[in-house]
Amino acid sequence: MNYEILHEGGFPMVKVKLDAGEKIKAESGAMIAMEDTIDVAGKMEGGVLGGIGRMFAGEKFFFQTLEANRGAGEVLFAHVAPGGIKAIELDGMTEWKIQKDGFLASSDTVDIDTKIQNLTKGLFSGEGFFVLGARGKGTLFVSSYGSIHELEIQPGREYVIDNEHLVAWEASLEYKIEKASASGWISSFTSGEGLVCRFKGPGKVYIQTRNPSGFGSWVRGFIPSK
Repeated sequence: MNYEILHEGGFPMVKVKLDAGEKIKAESGAMIAMEDTIDVAGKMEGGVLGGIGRMFAGEKFFFQTLEANRGAGEVLFAHVAPGGIKAIELDGMTEWKIQKDGFLASSDTVDIDTKIQNLTKGLFSGEGFFVLGARGKGTLFVSSYGSIHELEIQPGREYVIDNEHLVAWEASLEYKIEKASASGWISSFTSGEGLVCRFKGPGKVYIQTRNPSGFGSWVRGFIPSK
């Protein structure tokens, strides 16, 4: 896939050049503009259950598919929130997990499905019981609130990450949910962190530099109460 991420920073977008017959799938409503050689259509990948699962994971019921049916063409797309876009090249062997609202688009050769976390992780991860899984060979675009930063966790090393800052991670990584402070629950929550994810390497994790829930709380502080 021939692509370029434009205007990197708070408000980026992706320009993809599709060859004749090539197609890409994206979250519903992601397309900004396209050449008239391209058709856009809604697609319920994975059937009704797949669509419902994506809704539980914070995504839309339908994908949109953009296909160059009348020759090569160009398409521009972006996500709703201000923040970064990261392209991840999937090699056909490494599977990725994506937090809610993190999927933006991918090659049509990449399978996107819903993964059910175990009970403990679902209750305490901040992402709910469902996350998205991405596997196959091709390009995966993930989006964030804030900029995206890559963490390369070395074998045997551990990294503690605030769960509200997760974007995507290699599915092979071991991780568990725990309180932020070793001093106890009260100290964890009064520190402003609460729960965190402890990842054990080797593997990659992408994090976002801003916390959507924290921003929401900040905005609510400016809304007059009745």
